[in-house]
Amino acid sequence: MTEATLAPATDLTEADLPERPLGRAMLNGWKRCCPSCGSGPLLRGYLKVRDTCPVCGEELMHHRADDGPAYLTILIVGHLLAPALMFVYVRWTPEPLTMFSAFTVATVALSLFLLPRLKGVMIAIQWAKRMHGFGRDLPAS
Repeated sequence: MTEATLAPATDLTEADLPERPLGRAMLNGWKRCCPSCGSGPLLRGYLKVRDTCPVCGEELMHHRADDGPAYLTILIVGHLLAPALMFVYVRWTPEPLTMFSAFTVATVALSLFLLPRLKGVMIAIQWAKRMHGFGRDLPAS
């Protein structure tokens, strides 16, 4: 195969495509909404990404966050609750079972809150940066 046969069918380049605002897309992702229109739901269920946005029709099926949201969730929850654990222990010295119970509930609750939102943010970053393969947004020729 030559390079000519591998070239895209159109003369459009990625630079010719309209810019997608990253900040707005990330905010929409945090709200678990479509990064394109901000109206349609991004997720179907708790963490499953929809194939397309029901409002604007934007294709979302090719975006994959993999382990990124889980890693960020662990990072954030750990950095928030580890100092809080130390502070509570030094300040009030609660019973071990009380402290264990309270911080277990806090860890699970914060993790369940953050995980879908961070997945939405990662999907929105991919959408804004067109990280889903060149050629999907090019018009048919």
